[in-house]
Amino acid sequence: MMNGSKKRKKPVTLITGYLGSGKTTVMNELLRKQSGKKIALIVNDMGSINLDADLLKKGNVAQIDTKMIELQNGCICCTLRDEFMEQIEQFSREEEIEAVLVEASGISNPASIADCFLMYEERHKKSAVYLNSIITVVDADRIYAEFLAELEELHNRENGNEEDPDIINLVMDQIEFCDLILLNKCDLLKEEQLRRVKAVLRQIQPEADILETVYGKVEADLILNEKRFDYEKVSNSSAIQKALAREAKTEEGEQAEYGVSSFVYEERKPFHYEAFMKFIEQEYPESLIRAKGYIWFADDDIHVQLFEQAGRNASVTEVSNWIAAFGEEEKEEVFAEYPEVSEEWDDTYGDRLNQIVFIGRGYEEAAIRRQLNACLAE
Repeated sequence: MMNGSKKRKKPVTLITGYLGSGKTTVMNELLRKQSGKKIALIVNDMGSINLDADLLKKGNVAQIDTKMIELQNGCICCTLRDEFMEQIEQFSREEEIEAVLVEASGISNPASIADCFLMYEERHKKSAVYLNSIITVVDADRIYAEFLAELEELHNRENGNEEDPDIINLVMDQIEFCDLILLNKCDLLKEEQLRRVKAVLRQIQPEADILETVYGKVEADLILNEKRFDYEKVSNSSAIQKALAREAKTEEGEQAEYGVSSFVYEERKPFHYEAFMKFIEQEYPESLIRAKGYIWFADDDIHVQLFEQAGRNASVTEVSNWIAAFGEEEKEEVFAEYPEVSEEWDDTYGDRLNQIVFIGRGYEEAAIRRQLNACLAE
């Protein structure tokens, strides 16, 4: 007689994609639409503060039966590989968890993460987790505006042995090594533009399904299923895999290979609204490929503003209120429930803070800091 209480293996779904493609939005949508499963989240952001995890919290996903672990200061494909697999193993022991959803850093290589699972399963034959899917979120608008010509040229180049350690290679890695592509922000392109983008994606990755999405909206059942990731099939699915083969990555990982680095700008004083908007609209360095963080303005000490930039797109959006703007009774309730807030409290500004993670290649950090400081209100 079979034991009906035998434990089922838990699927781990990896969501990857280049910086600003919409991974966090997709995560939020999946959690809103999932059908009552108890899901554990692992969020890996590149900066020294984990803004993606903070965005997920502010999006109220914590109200669902969800556990979330934040892995930061590195990528789960290289520098945080051991920590990542240790966390996966811990989740596998928790009976109430039914599935694990992972948001990888924007500069992670999904092939390296899949390697982690292969090695883990070989070492742990009775592992209670398995990799069920690698999903790459692609920003359709950005592919068309910034990468399309280069992608087409790379695919059509007769001699594919040249190595060009550039951002386009990272984008290529992520599109190549997946079994599902979520082509996001499709509403920003015309039909013919979208057709060109899909044609190039299909040349790069001819076998993965491609789902068109707007604002990351996708049916959870298409993602949170119990299929098993086919490592060999995906490894061999790209028509240009051999042409793009590179030597094994160094211990420094993608951050060094692709020339991508980050820094955090922090300042308690508020920005002058007009000065900051002039900076992002007229003076913004082209070397910055992604930025995200919370800021505040001198003429509005109530609202938390979310600043985001990816490529040519930048926005400032009101997301919530500063605790410092609460009434005294509400503040005391917050301090009692979240004592860490009072530990970081400033006597003058409270919790108000400009805190932005900048990610780019070849930028001058000191010059950018000077530009930002010039935007501060007197």
